[in-house]
Amino acid sequence: MKTKNDQASTVDMYISNFPKDIQLRLEQIRATIMKAAPKAEEGISYQMPAYKYKGPLAYFAGYKNHIGFYPMPDVLKEFKKEISVYKNAKGSVQFPNDEKLPLSLVTKMIKFRMKLNEADQKLKATKKSK
Repeated sequence: MKTKNDQASTVDMYISNFPKDIQLRLEQIRATIMKAAPKAEEGISYQMPAYKYKGPLAYFAGYKNHIGFYPMPDVLKEFKKEISVYKNAKGSVQFPNDEKLPLSLVTKMIKFRMKLNEADQKLKATKKSK
């Protein structure tokens, strides 16, 4: 498992620090995000995989018992009903490692966040041009 000394500089490095079964789950989340947001920039932020598209989209992290998914509080608020079956907090949801990943839900959340980011960018551009 990842330790504080194993600070990854790429998503590939991050994922490689986990056991094979967790690596597969992390790759599924990664692929789902990139399919939903093909223009997103991938990187490491807060020592975990991070995705940006006209602003932050989401982060994820691997743990012994779950995958942590961090798609921003406004997204979790929008999908409150759908995430109620998982342990969640203001900015995070935990997908247990002994359950199938809800990849269609991840896709919906990413697409929702992209729309928010696009709208926010348009609003900022409108304010700047005044």
